[in-house]
Amino acid sequence: MERSNDGVGVDVWPSHLSVGAVRFARPTARFDEVVAFYRDGVGLTILAQWCDHDGYDGVVFGLPGAEVQMEITQHGSPPVIPTPHPENQLVLYLRGQQALQVVVDRLVERGLRPVAPANPYWARAGAVLFEDPDRWLVVLMPRVFGEQSAAG
Repeated sequence: MERSNDGVGVDVWPSHLSVGAVRFARPTARFDEVVAFYRDGVGLTILAQWCDHDGYDGVVFGLPGAEVQMEITQHGSPPVIPTPHPENQLVLYLRGQQALQVVVDRLVERGLRPVAPANPYWARAGAVLFEDPDRWLVVLMPRVFGEQSAAG
């Protein structure tokens, strides 16, 4: 993305990079649990799902719509995934405290509890973190990066 003078990204890709969508992918060894966490707990929409496609199970979540996507895959028997790290994070910048509380309530109703962040910035900024079944973190931030602050 190009940068404005204040360092905040603008909605234009560099002219040589004709991108229509962005997808990031990560493996899991707990496919059904991770799918349920993001679909039922966080409330993301499934765009595509497959089983045993060349040995892979997978799901694609829209974040939102189809322009930004998260793919979760499972492969192998047993599936092997990297050891979780506190910086393995999906950060969702939500539109205010009420929007944050809606997602927190959904996750708490499913028996999940917030976890302390390794990076103290998140707690100071009012974010709430949850671990998914693979112990990767979802950071729920009650403000939108670039709209209310250039930091974070």
